[in-house]
Amino acid sequence: MTGLTHRQAEILNIARASGRVMVEELARRFEVSAQTIRKDLNDLCERRSLTRIHGGAIIASGVENLAYEARRFVAADEKKAIGAAAASLIPNGCSLFINIGTTTEEVASALTSHEDLLVITNNLNVAMLLYRHPRIEVVVAGGTVRRADGAVVGSTATQLIGQFKVDYAIIGASAIDEEGALLDFDYREVQVAQAIIANARSVMLVADSTKLRRSAPVRIAHMTQIQTFVTDQELPERLATICHSKGIEVVEAMPKGAEIDENQADAQDAAPEAAPVVRLR
Repeated sequence: MTGLTHRQAEILNIARASGRVMVEELARRFEVSAQTIRKDLNDLCERRSLTRIHGGAIIASGVENLAYEARRFVAADEKKAIGAAAASLIPNGCSLFINIGTTTEEVASALTSHEDLLVITNNLNVAMLLYRHPRIEVVVAGGTVRRADGAVVGSTATQLIGQFKVDYAIIGASAIDEEGALLDFDYREVQVAQAIIANARSVMLVADSTKLRRSAPVRIAHMTQIQTFVTDQELPERLATICHSKGIEVVEAMPKGAEIDENQADAQDAAPEAAPVVRLR
């Protein structure tokens, strides 16, 4: 990409390799101030090469998602808090779908203390997290396993999901636009997610706020098709209005004070700690 400084090109290469870059780490690596790194990140964001997150930036998405392992590092604390908050809303003795995603995996991790659950999933990572627990029965959708992330996709998985009618669906999304569309990258994965939504009595979306600054080409559903949205912080006004008008319960898993001005002092680039769940309407 033309017009980049040598340092900015290196920052972009690091972001492509790991999925994200953090201000403090880059400042140490290049032996410059955090303020200088923030300026570099802002320049790269203006070029739409990166997207700002708390304390750093991630690769801007368009038609291809980040590598799955790289996505685990993006908003990791926020995802863990979302997972705990979502699991707290799931009662013992119920049935649920859990689809593919690093955030849905955090929900699964937080469900291990539950009892008498039936979990149907197309996520091999979720199955591995839950199958050892004697009070949780796990059903894995059959079909083609996507090597990139352990997702089971395709028509066979969709057909199996159609045989169930469960109490809850826990779904993720790669992006959420300001009009409330839930978006992803792989149409085969989207078909499974749509079947999950269609066969659940209550649908819970789990997604951190970085998803509100991303784009993806394939539509999963619309916000109005879910009943609960668990995220990390306050929603933008337009999306909040949609949720309020449709009676969607919005759960904030992180404190409102977690939002930090990127131009503040270096010490404020540290990741915020999870806080008790805050419910909004």
